[in-house]
Amino acid sequence: MTFSGFNDSDFNVFNINGLEERMEALKSNIRPKFEAIAAELEPTLASLTGDEMFTHIAKHARRTVNPPNDTWVAFANSKRGYKMLPHFQVGLFETHLFVWFAVIYECPIKAPFAEKLLKNVNKWKKDIPNDFVWSIDHMKPEAKKHGDLSKNELEAMFTRLKDVKKAELLCGIHIDRNDPILKDGQALIQKIEETYKTILPLYTLAQNAPIPAN
Repeated sequence: MTFSGFNDSDFNVFNINGLEERMEALKSNIRPKFEAIAAELEPTLASLTGDEMFTHIAKHARRTVNPPNDTWVAFANSKRGYKMLPHFQVGLFETHLFVWFAVIYECPIKAPFAEKLLKNVNKWKKDIPNDFVWSIDHMKPEAKKHGDLSKNELEAMFTRLKDVKKAELLCGIHIDRNDPILKDGQALIQKIEETYKTILPLYTLAQNAPIPAN
């Protein structure tokens, strides 16, 4: 399947009531598009990172009552999973598409990664484009625009990642559901690849962070 982009019906999946009904729509509408995206992005990310990359499409398997408010495909250098690793994501909330580099709550290198970030906050303030966004919770749609953050606020996010056990840090872009680029599959793939190239230094830094001894 050639990736043809996303349309309103894809985002409207999150208006469907009931866990089974919404899950069925995610499987039939969104999963094939994630598979098509992965076919293009997996080799690109392998080339960028120098790591063999594996695709993980969210199954939402733990849900028993509440239907998911978002869904995603993740890319990591392990076939077994991605949540414990620095990884990349593409996904949807009802309002927007997100493209992330992510270190989430289960990742054991959060504190050493944060320490590396804190060594040069000025570099990250300068190198991340102003229209990129940061999140500290992958479950929530809200994010903070990089250009609106002071150096102190950026430093506080990095410190939180170091000190708070369940802290997370994600960096990337949001694309509004009405943005015409979403309907142009190849233009969107190119945009995602450009985003990953921009945030690649974060991935590289995280990959070089030591896993703490137990």
